[in-house]
Amino acid sequence: MLSAEEAADLIEAIATRQDRAAFARLFQYFAPRVKAFIMRSGADPEAAQEVAQEALIMVWRKAASFDRTKASASTWLYTIARNKRIDHLRRNNRPAIDTEDWLTVFAPESEDADKSVLAGQTYTRVKALLGGLSADQLLVIEKAFFEDKTHTAIAEELKLPLGTVKSRIRLALARLREALEKDEP
Repeated sequence: MLSAEEAADLIEAIATRQDRAAFARLFQYFAPRVKAFIMRSGADPEAAQEVAQEALIMVWRKAASFDRTKASASTWLYTIARNKRIDHLRRNNRPAIDTEDWLTVFAPESEDADKSVLAGQTYTRVKALLGGLSADQLLVIEKAFFEDKTHTAIAEELKLPLGTVKSRIRLALARLREALEKDEP
């Protein structure tokens, strides 16, 4: 059994000293409980195990952000697990999209020939504009819009500051918007 105070102390030990023994004890106590929590939300055992491991790895990485005055250790940890479950669902329930033909996937079907021609022209124009973005901007746009990743997830994956990711996305979208508005009659 692990008391709320002991759990909070373990997280703080991880945050201040990267205490592996504290993490091992926290993992041993919470991993089966988090897995059961995730399974109760409808996940199969393998997915629940994966989410539990991801959540506890996040505890290791984000231990410094824990504040025992705002939440108990278990509340903080289960919130991380819930968020990881949502990320897992998004990642695994999304159909594969060919980023080269994304507009054809999302374009509404219409029997109106004028609309079909306009959609084709828009597709061609957007594809050309995306090709005109810098490699850094295109990468974050693809991850944010085609892979449906959060800005935080992109920052972690690319090992960039969150502000850099947000700036690149904002600048890329502004550039695309400006170019599209110039083309409007």
